[in-house]
Amino acid sequence: MNTADAATTGSGRSSPRAWDALRSALDRDPEIVPPPDTLLAGVLLPVLGTRRPSLVFTKRSEELSRHRGEISFPGGLRHAEDASLRETALRETEEELGVPREAVEVLGALEPVHTFVSGILIVPYVGVLAARPEFLPSPGEIDEVLEYDLASLLAAEAEQSYHTELGTWTGHAYEMDGHVIWGATARILHGFLVTVRRTAPGLVGTRVR
Repeated sequence: MNTADAATTGSGRSSPRAWDALRSALDRDPEIVPPPDTLLAGVLLPVLGTRRPSLVFTKRSEELSRHRGEISFPGGLRHAEDASLRETALRETEEELGVPREAVEVLGALEPVHTFVSGILIVPYVGVLAARPEFLPSPGEIDEVLEYDLASLLAAEAEQSYHTELGTWTGHAYEMDGHVIWGATARILHGFLVTVRRTAPGLVGTRVR
């Protein structure tokens, strides 16, 4: 049995052992102490727990004032009524994609990512969807819902430089079917893939040597 087969069950779903291993590497209840003058945000990495586990991304509307047209994970700034950043991520996912929070099994959080230009500390949560839901993207906010399997994302990973109005950005990027995942989303994605390869390599069909 190869590694990829070991991560799936006969039903075509990913093995619970793989998700348990990933869960053990994540922070179930992160204590976040933001630097001064920093806003807090929560995002969700929605993982479809199918035979070939996939991540769900959003393509932001071209009509938005910030980050228009960029590929991102569902999420946003914490609201006063959010009990935690986990709740922020789930609320935003429901608002942006129409995915009810009870459909998401949150495994835990990755390391926070700080966007120094905008002064936002992003806490990324990994959530598993046992079945593919009916996505209902928010009009005027989300132009497209994208799905990419983890193995393809790992294969596409490369370090690249992009010239923006704020200067040159260099870091990990992922060119996927005409879309480019870069910036804070790519930093979060890279951290997730590193964690998966270390703890549950069968989910991407590779072994860590």
